[in-house]
Amino acid sequence: MRERNQLDSSIKSIRSIEHEFHESIELLELGDNEGDTVIVAEAEQLLYNLQNQVDREKIKALLSGESDHNDCYLEIHSGAGGTEAQDWAQMLQRMYMRWCEKKNYSLEFLEESAGEEAGIKSCTIRVCGQDAYGWLKAESGVHRLVRISPFDSGARRHTSFASVGIFPVIDENIEVKIDDKDLRIDTYRASGAGGQHVNKTDSAVRITHIALGIVVQCQTDRSQHRNRATAFDMLRAKIYEVEKQKREEQAQATRDAKTDIGWGHQIRSYVMQPYQLVKDLRTNSETSNVQSVLDGDLDRFLVEALADQAIDK
Repeated sequence: MRERNQLDSSIKSIRSIEHEFHESIELLELGDNEGDTVIVAEAEQLLYNLQNQVDREKIKALLSGESDHNDCYLEIHSGAGGTEAQDWAQMLQRMYMRWCEKKNYSLEFLEESAGEEAGIKSCTIRVCGQDAYGWLKAESGVHRLVRISPFDSGARRHTSFASVGIFPVIDENIEVKIDDKDLRIDTYRASGAGGQHVNKTDSAVRITHIALGIVVQCQTDRSQHRNRATAFDMLRAKIYEVEKQKREEQAQATRDAKTDIGWGHQIRSYVMQPYQLVKDLRTNSETSNVQSVLDGDLDRFLVEALADQAIDK
């Protein structure tokens, strides 16, 4: 019924756009024939408003994957480079948090490992909101930063890397088989803020799927049992994403290079010195307003990446 209602809503929107388009054209022709500039201006404004509706419908069409409407897990891992890379990972974390604020999405921090001097080594955040996975799924990959390091007394230019992983929160009715013999479950003391109880008991949980090499961890709750349950949900989501990627690669092998999230493949570069530029290496979309992007202005890159994926399919 949910799918039916979504399809019904989409069809009604398209028919409404068609109807308003024809009415606007008739109004424009009428004003042009009568030499009435007021009517012509009114018709042009209607067409302009209609274009905005069409753009919104295009985005809706791009968010039509089987998990696009779901919440998602956002993972960030710093690359090699110590403090510089860890600071970059935290900058990415802030960027996505600002973007989520603009979308009115809520965030739940599941795990965060602080850097020794600054920044973070890694974090896992659950992003909750309509189409969260659909919007963010194209962000999986390696993000590259070039800047003059604030941690370098010689003011030299540094290049830093961090990887981003996006995984859908899957519905309970989707079955993902997990064999206990493939798992290693470790408990440890949670780090960072959280009160004396969190830091003095082995409440944090790490689950490793040995066969697939997938690792998930959660330390958000004081209860080890609740952390374990959340970690299993994350594991199911990652396994589901792995299997989905396998199906996509079999359907069209050419997509493999574009969706590779290995360390050797960068999807976007953020250059702050010697010039200002953010460039998506998949779509060639770029902007010189680096600070705006780091403040969460990502929609342009997200829409073009989604459109690029849709063309590949």
